[in-house]
Amino acid sequence: MEVKLHDIGEGLTEAEINCFLVKPGEAVKADAPLVEVQTDKMTAEIPAPRAGIIKEFKVQPGETVSVGTTILILEEEGQAGPENEEEAISMGAAFKPQQELLHSFAAFKGKRVLASPFTRKIARENGIDIDNVIGTGPAGRVMDEDIFKCMASAQTKPVELEIAFSPEHLEKTTTDKGIIPFRGRRKVIAKKMEKSLSTIPHCTHFEEVDVTELISFRKELKSLNQNISATAFFLKALSICLNEFPVFNGELHEAKEEIHLHSEHHIGMAVDTEEGLIVPVIKHVSNKSIREIHAEMKRLTGKAIENKLTEKEIAGGTFTISNVGPLGGSFGATPIIQHPQTALVSFHKTKKMPVVADGDQIVIRSIMNISMSFDHRVADGATAVRFTNRFAELIQNPKMIVLELV
Repeated sequence: MEVKLHDIGEGLTEAEINCFLVKPGEAVKADAPLVEVQTDKMTAEIPAPRAGIIKEFKVQPGETVSVGTTILILEEEGQAGPENEEEAISMGAAFKPQQELLHSFAAFKGKRVLASPFTRKIARENGIDIDNVIGTGPAGRVMDEDIFKCMASAQTKPVELEIAFSPEHLEKTTTDKGIIPFRGRRKVIAKKMEKSLSTIPHCTHFEEVDVTELISFRKELKSLNQNISATAFFLKALSICLNEFPVFNGELHEAKEEIHLHSEHHIGMAVDTEEGLIVPVIKHVSNKSIREIHAEMKRLTGKAIENKLTEKEIAGGTFTISNVGPLGGSFGATPIIQHPQTALVSFHKTKKMPVVADGDQIVIRSIMNISMSFDHRVADGATAVRFTNRFAELIQNPKMIVLELV
């Protein structure tokens, strides 16, 4: 049986082979994981369609393959065993290239360490060089336990690599600063951004929002053991704005000459991970309380960092936010819209600034810059300004959000 890469997500066309979780000659049960692949949005495992024996691999780790490509050959157990010594020797010779492939992949794992972002974080925070850790997981994957063992013993075992130091090699190592593979999630992000910019006429509006009262309100809630993030308030306020300006929760269908307005607010939030940007989606924001939104944010962000999001958790967004404020960025940016959505709002760094208040008094307020990119085919600048004005009104008086929910 040929085990092929099938469509494991919405519109999947290709995936990168991360590693094989089995080896040639190994017997596997039905639904046992065979190979780990990296799609544009997540890491997934291809299971065995039935019990059998792994005969051979048809692709290599690091290779990007399209849907329908044969990944490996699975032989039904007991049907094709060697009948004599000569056949056994022949089969061993046939498996040898595949075994060498596995050994080669393991030998060079220093160049491509298999580990989850969370495992890497543990190693980084504890001063462990993950390149020198021997992984005990499938295909040499470094597990959390491997890092803890290194921390306990205060030493790691380096992987020994045999390198031929020829003049050509020396010349290359002194001039080459390294190569980053342009594939997997990075490549798909590039394709999506290119499609968005080439399809959607972006227009970006910038605004300043006074978050002084929101900061004070959050401190008040924290004293009551209710620690709610500012982003949860932003999401709820945006949902209220989308109710009043539904065009920004819409999607243009050019062929039909129609703008479809979505009835539900499924808001994606961009999360920065080691594997690249990923956008989990908080569903039905308009029906959730601020406390529920906060809890869902924490859950999805944690899964995104650990690269454990499911397809359902990253699909179906109707609007997107990007909160880069904690990283910096005082003056804003021009975020790229998630095609085929209509708009995206980015929150930037909050700074204390002198502001002219009523009575021409100079007061110090906490001011956050926001930028809103929108599809100028669907909405005009004036509508975007009204949208951000309404958002600023709610955030500058956060208790008004509660009134809007009554």
